[in-house]
Amino acid sequence: MSEKSHNTDGARDRNRGFSLIELLIVVAIILIIAAIAIPNLLRARMAANQASGASTIRTINSATIVYSSTYNDGLPPSLAAMGGVGVANCNAAGLLDNILTVPPYHKGGYAYDYQPQGAPIPNPPVACAAPGFNEYLATAVPVVVGTTGQESYCSDEPGVIRFDISGAKAGSVAACESFPPLQ
Repeated sequence: MSEKSHNTDGARDRNRGFSLIELLIVVAIILIIAAIAIPNLLRARMAANQASGASTIRTINSATIVYSSTYNDGLPPSLAAMGGVGVANCNAAGLLDNILTVPPYHKGGYAYDYQPQGAPIPNPPVACAAPGFNEYLATAVPVVVGTTGQESYCSDEPGVIRFDISGAKAGSVAACESFPPLQ
């Protein structure tokens, strides 16, 4: 009979679950792993956003060249002129995704801006709602510096992408050209 009660006690011990100490140890291990992994995840996400920002500026540069050679209207007057759906024309060329060509112009943790520079071209095509320009400034700035990205990017008509490690927006072509080129 004592052997039978010994087996019953063993079964009860196996079904009692985890002790509070065991649960606290498991929670502590999970917190240590999270403390190591989360900063690395945030850095990786910020690096991915920065790569996307530079790539998107490159895409805007390409779209301006295609717009200029296709519509004979100089460089585009706005981001909206490079977007659009349906039949492509100089008012809605369909060269860029609507995420970039419709306010708030945010994509992947970056805010984008495109500003024509200088005087409009003379004698634009009649079908175009706004005349094109001979120069532009495209910028990409982190929405939250230090969280969504650290570097800002800019480019103008030569197509050289430049960066600023402070994340500040280039306010002019001269300011953009003072930044080092992206390698």
